[in-house]
Amino acid sequence: MALDELTEELARSAAAGDHRALGELLKRIEPDVLRHCARILPYHQDAEEACQDTLLAVARNIGRFEGRARFSTWLHIVTANCARTTYRSLKRRAAEQTSDELPMQKPDVRRVSVIAGSRLDLLDAMEALEADKPDLAQALVLRDIVQLDYNEVAEQLGIPLGTAKSRIHQARKYVQGQLGEDYR
Repeated sequence: MALDELTEELARSAAAGDHRALGELLKRIEPDVLRHCARILPYHQDAEEACQDTLLAVARNIGRFEGRARFSTWLHIVTANCARTTYRSLKRRAAEQTSDELPMQKPDVRRVSVIAGSRLDLLDAMEALEADKPDLAQALVLRDIVQLDYNEVAEQLGIPLGTAKSRIHQARKYVQGQLGEDYR
């Protein structure tokens, strides 16, 4: 999500308490947020749900945006976290369904791309990583999902560059282990 300077300015104004700026900001970022959620969640309705959750999180937490980094970086993190939370929620709801309710819908391999199926596997692996090693998950999200460079990851996490690189490497190895031999 490369946002223009007007959007960055709206974010700073909204963070300072300007409600008009917040409304305009939410309208401007919605298409980008939906696209980003759709890259993480393979089903459009799930991506829309995550998008709405992200916009709500932005509205509730804009006061926490300090402006140390660009708003687009902050928004990437919020969007990735909301998409992963939506995925966990959907997975939990599906697991709670009983056999006499609607059957759990799994991707039909004849109608879902390999990439979409892989994303489900990747989300499961990321969920395991976050549960076991949250500091590694945070670094991996910033590098591989938000696509920050290593220096920006280190800056966002407040850690040395070498530590950031190490965490990302360890996280990738962990995720590869979760995904199995087919993904190496």
